[in-house]
Amino acid sequence: MSTRCHTGQHAHHDVYEAQCPCRAMLDLLANKWSALAIGALEDGPLRFGALQRRLQGVSPKVLTQTLRRLEDAGLVERTVYPAVPLHVEYELSSLGHSASVPLRNLRLWVEDNLDLTATAAKPV
Repeated sequence: MSTRCHTGQHAHHDVYEAQCPCRAMLDLLANKWSALAIGALEDGPLRFGALQRRLQGVSPKVLTQTLRRLEDAGLVERTVYPAVPLHVEYELSSLGHSASVPLRNLRLWVEDNLDLTATAAKPV
């Protein structure tokens, strides 16, 4: 399924086409840490440390890279408050909130159906 490109950069968006820029956004949203970070930010802004504690198992380096990619894509906003030490918060933009809806549904589906999949029988 393709949709008309509203930016005028090309005729239409189709994630199945190899050169479509949609692929980069799909890659970002399908990334485990991106999907989890977006989910963690659904309820409001979080500081880096709180976000890292919520996303158990993510390294500071990977979380930093993930947040930068999400910010560059316009899904997350970073606010720096002048304080000592620096106070930085991350929150979803309106675009990030719209992306959080299908990602929330995906997370819920995984939690509800994991025991029915072959993956459930395999050790992590």
